[in-house]
Amino acid sequence: MFRMWGKIWKDNRMLQDTVSCITDYSLSRTAMVFQALEDICYELDLSKPIWLNANISEFQRVSKTRFTQDSFVEQIPFDYLEIQIIEE
Repeated sequence: MFRMWGKIWKDNRMLQDTVSCITDYSLSRTAMVFQALEDICYELDLSKPIWLNANISEFQRVSKTRFTQDSFVEQIPFDYLEIQIIEE
């Protein structure tokens, strides 16, 4: 099972979190990451963030990244959205 944890942070406090579970192993790892991020954004009622080069390189290195205001088109009422793979 592929699981990704999404957390919304503001002022060093976690406001909301959710876990997305993907069980369709016919998908590639990249497709599972995008599907999990879409599920997390839907659950937290957020628009999908834009993957910047810094997000891509950090995610490839440590399977974790933060999306700040720069990654969102509209204003966000929090500091950042953090995603992390917790099980592959």
